[in-house]
Amino acid sequence: MYAQNRRIAHLDMDAFYASVELLQYPELRGQAVVIGGGRDHQPVAQPDGTRRYARLRDYVGRGVITTATYEARALGVGSAMGMMKAAKLAPDAVLLPVNFDAYRHYSRLFKQAVLRIAPEIEDRGIDEIYIDLSDVPGETVELAGRIKAAVHAATGLTCSIGVTPNKLLSKICSDLDKPNGLTVLGYEDIPDRIWPLGVRKINGIGPKATEKLAALGITTIGQLAEADAGLLQDHFGANYAGWLAEAAHGVDQRAVTTRSVTKSISRETTFERDLHARTDRDTLSGILTALCGQLADDVQRKGFVSHTISVKLRYDDFQIVSRNVTLPAPIDDAAAILHAARACLKRVPLQRRLRLLGVRASTLESKALFQAAAGPGQGELFA
Repeated sequence: MYAQNRRIAHLDMDAFYASVELLQYPELRGQAVVIGGGRDHQPVAQPDGTRRYARLRDYVGRGVITTATYEARALGVGSAMGMMKAAKLAPDAVLLPVNFDAYRHYSRLFKQAVLRIAPEIEDRGIDEIYIDLSDVPGETVELAGRIKAAVHAATGLTCSIGVTPNKLLSKICSDLDKPNGLTVLGYEDIPDRIWPLGVRKINGIGPKATEKLAALGITTIGQLAEADAGLLQDHFGANYAGWLAEAAHGVDQRAVTTRSVTKSISRETTFERDLHARTDRDTLSGILTALCGQLADDVQRKGFVSHTISVKLRYDDFQIVSRNVTLPAPIDDAAAILHAARACLKRVPLQRRLRLLGVRASTLESKALFQAAAGPGQGELFA
């Protein structure tokens, strides 16, 4: 059942966007800082050489937070939260605009630093990778420490690494000792280190599954590991129930995939509470805008343009519906993706409450071979 000889690492940059901003604005270290503003939230240089920063309390609009420093998170502020709501929790937090060019630059730097030590990596986004260390010489803790030092030397940033026999466990472990953490676990450590954690720590168990499990008296991974298989099947179906049982026991046979043909790129989020297009339109608008921005960043970073944009919705009754639009010219920018996504949403019934929203770019083509030409969208579905 277990692949004992594998060493799989998950590397996650610490509060990546915020940390990149602090390189440029070191005087903000130790303060509550939120990333997600627009151009009008750029710091303003003062005559005495200091900078005047925008504050979250002064924000007006429907934007959502991209990320925040750990000091801001301690105040209850987090990614994908509406900024008007966040302003009530942390009114004095500094507000900075997003700078995706800088984030992509530092993303390339940290990945190049890792590749010089361990050539088998799986790119999982702008701020995280899996690394197969199975055939890399060196003792595990020393090797992981060397990777962390190389990342810091190349970027000035810290990262957290979890090293275990598989991807599922390593993803959990990279989050256990943040920031600047290093956690190494074997299967024998699962009862002590993994089972006491909440089930939400398993990547793939969302808020609704967590709620359903809690209704069954299952709140920790250990309780999930001991749960009756028939009970899980009755409430989740055979396939998902089987996966839940395996995940709770730390079973994951997936390989680190270093090369693949990308057919589509998507971003989606499951809401903490069900939302309605009428009563929660401002929140949905902000979430949709953020998802399209993240998707655009992914598409650009991978060097693609997209001919087809799709939206995916999951209603409160778990029914899934999707719509897509094929474009006259390929696109890769956030405004055009948002425009296309809103066009898709106009063809979707929105009477029921929603629990998930996703956006996908497909029919991909190399941007070097086909330069996209698209203008900004003007649609306002949730406006």
